[in-house]
Amino acid sequence: MKSIKGCPFGTHRVIEPKGTLPQAATKIDNTMEIYTNEMLIDVKTLNVDSASFTQIEESCHGNVECIKDTILKIVADRGKLQNPVTGSGGMLIGVIEEIGPDFPTDLKVGDKIATLVSLSLTPLRIDKILKVNVETDQVDIEGKAILFESGIYAKLPNDIPEKLALAVLDVAGAPAQTQKLVKPGMTVCIIGGGGKSGVLCAYEAMKAVGKDGKVIVVEYSPENAKRIEELKLAHHVIIADATKPVEVYQKVMEVTGGSYCDVVINNVNVPATEMSSILITKDEGTVYFFSMATSFTRAALGAEGVGKDVTMIIGNGYTKGHAEVALNILRESKEIRELFEKLYI
Repeated sequence: MKSIKGCPFGTHRVIEPKGTLPQAATKIDNTMEIYTNEMLIDVKTLNVDSASFTQIEESCHGNVECIKDTILKIVADRGKLQNPVTGSGGMLIGVIEEIGPDFPTDLKVGDKIATLVSLSLTPLRIDKILKVNVETDQVDIEGKAILFESGIYAKLPNDIPEKLALAVLDVAGAPAQTQKLVKPGMTVCIIGGGGKSGVLCAYEAMKAVGKDGKVIVVEYSPENAKRIEELKLAHHVIIADATKPVEVYQKVMEVTGGSYCDVVINNVNVPATEMSSILITKDEGTVYFFSMATSFTRAALGAEGVGKDVTMIIGNGYTKGHAEVALNILRESKEIRELFEKLYI
């Protein structure tokens, strides 16, 4: 351990460009000797951000060895797992190996944790990739990571398997933000509602809108759409391509009788879905862009171009209590837990 204290935000590990925070940096120091206000983690599994993993998988045409090589190269070049195309990272689970004396925590060495800050700012060293699971976006590794003093984390619960907890905590911000945004009687649309974050958002939205509200899910995959219907997580399920905004607009207007949505939540992991979200939102309504594939230039200029006065929220993956909100869905819904156990364990 070094005998000095680093910046709480990790700027002491920025190599280039100097003066930036670790997330914005193109290269950070991933040597694993910790400063007095850092935590060293023995990493077990990476949960790669959905937009990032999709981009890597597509660029590799599904070839697992190519995916491994791409991940290793990113970490070797940057000192962190930050996709240079999407800019996003993911999160990890591991075991605490060392805690600096100035790191504020009641945890102890040997505790299992999930980091709730992005891999796009986390110093990471991968010694070996053991397995890539293309179905879950999870990568088992041998390696180490550093958590800064300002980094947030969650101790892994005893009642939920590790891989399942990792999968859910990776998108914990989405259902927690849904819980904050949605009020009784609202009309809510979730675009990309059949995926992991979409299912969790739909569950929270159905709880929040009450008997007088309405939840609509737009989903590209017929299989995922059927899943939402079977789980009774929406009043209406629409199969549509979110990259085609007029198609989405027309189909949503059909089920609402021409009414616009109070809140729209975008969870789609591919680009060019911004206008589908904006077109169906009422004036002074809210669009929450959780997807890291979002272009905020397209969103801002697109809303202006169609004369939409809507509040657009950047998908902050953190909100107070988000880990418990997400994990509690697994405790409350037997059906969602069984589904996620099939998909992520």
